[in-house]
Parts: sequence; C-alpha cells; structure tokens
Amino acid sequence: MAYRWKNELTHADVTPEAAFMNRRQLMSVAAAGVGLAALGARAGAEEALEPNSWEDITQYNNFYEFGTGKTDPATYAGGLTTDPWSVTIDGLVEKPGEYDFKDIMAQMTVEERIYRFRCVEAWSMVIPWNGFELADLLTLAGVKPEAKYVRFETLYRPEEMPGQKSRSIDWPYVEGLRLDEAVHPLTIMATGIYGKPIPNQNGAPMRLVVPWKYGFKSIKSIVKITLTDEAPVNTWQDLQASEYGFYANVNPTVDHPRWSQATERKIGGGLFSKRIPTLMFNGYEEEVASLYEGMDLTRFY
Repeated sequence: MAYRWKNELTHADVTPEAAFMNRRQLMSVAAAGVGLAALGARAGAEEALEPNSWEDITQYNNFYEFGTGKTDPATYAGGLTTDPWSVTIDGLVEKPGEYDFKDIMAQMTVEERIYRFRCVEAWSMVIPWNGFELADLLTLAGVKPEAKYVRFETLYRPEEMPGQKSRSIDWPYVEGLRLDEAVHPLTIMATGIYGKPIPNQNGAPMRLVVPWKYGFKSIKSIVKITLTDEAPVNTWQDLQASEYGFYANVNPTVDHPRWSQATERKIGGGLFSKRIPTLMFNGYEEEVASLYEGMDLTRFY
C-alpha cells in the first residue's frame, strides 16, 4: 500500500540505544531538579554523550505489570513467555478470532519508523521502531462500518507478571483510540527497536506506537483488540481522569495538574543541558491536526 507519511528524522536524531534502554540516570537527576537533553537536537546540532553501561541498559525500565520499582521489569520480565503468542481481534469485525503472532508477521510489511517519543512526565527521546501500520492488521479482520473506536488490552498473567498481583490497578491494562486515529498511517504496531526484537520489559512481542500522543497511550504486550462503537475507558483515565484523558495528545499549552507540558527533557544529554520546547502533537501537527478540527483541545485532553 502507499504511505502518506514522510520521515524528516534520521539516525542522527535517534536517542542512543543505551539511553533508550536505561532511564535510571534520567530519573535520579530529574528528582534533583536537573534537566537533561539529547544527543542530536532536531536542528542537527550534536552534543557529547557518554553511553550508559550495560548494567544500566538491562536493569532499568517502566512496565507496571512487573512491579513499580524501576529495576523490577528487568528482574522479572525474563520469565514472560512470548512464544507462542496470539492476538484476539473481536467486536465489530467481519472475521473475529485468535490471530497467531507469527501468521500476522508473515502478512505484514515491516518497516523502520523513526519517531519522537514524548512521555506525559515531560521527558522525550527519538526511537527507531520496526513495525507495521495498525491499519493493515485491522484490514485482516475486516472492520465493520459501525465501528468507531479500538480498544486494546495487555496480557494478564500474574504468574509471570508479578506486578499484576497488586490491586492498585484494575488489570489488565487497557488503552483506546478513535478508529480514525487507529488507521492513521503514523499509527503502528511495533515489533522491534534498533532492528532487534522488542525486549520483554519494553512490550514484547508487539506494542502500539502513536507518536503524536503521550507515551502511556502506546500500550505494551497486546493480546486483545476490540472494535466497538463506544469509547473505551483507558487504565490511567480510570485511575485519575483529571490528569490523564482519553486523547492524551501532546499539547504544550495544556499543563498536567502537577507540572508544565511546555518543555521537555530529552534523554541522553549532559547533566546541564537545557530543556527544549515541546511541539504541538509532538511535531506531527501537519499530519494529524485535521483529525481534531473543531475540537476544543483544552477540554478534550
């Protein structure tokens, strides 16, 4: 199929692999109020970066299904069984059923997409994902005309995901998109990073990536996709609707109740690097602004 999206980013903009896989240095410094920035700014200037150690790379990540501690995912994610893996696609589709991950991959066009990634916590990076357009997967199942939304669900397996034994979250983790957002060419199902399979702690074997939205929308380790005519309530929206809305579009003019969203720290830079301005829709305004024409983006956050 023909793709409308044109990538303006190059490997010079990519957050170094070590910095992507490790966030311990970032969070410890952020807690002290010191800003960070990235190697390779959008304007093309590059700053010196000392790569993180292998220990840092493999022992720090966020994935609450494995616990709230920052080293929990690396400690426990190795026990997650990702082969075999299947994804149930149901609801308002012509061909509901359980789709084997390997069969899906055999039918998809996998390509590299270098995207900005903006966390709701006001840090950012640039990541070279490998994956395929979500629209192509939905086409396999045949979306019915009455479908308006897509609901996603993460694996629920407490015996392998010890964080799910906590009652602080109503498991399994759930996310949702409007159908037009889901089938937009920028929206992908990522299966790799840096040309390698996604590690368990980062959402193996398949996760959603919606680059113009805050990172929590990019749900990990997906096992179920449901087409529906009603807007699903996502997990963070259910936990705290005043802080995490359904749309979660990156918007520097709408602050989080507890911090500004006007600027961000870019992972991978020196300890005294300046914060950079956050871009509307994370820099993808030209591609996606039309999806929200006429909407009050301060109300529908």
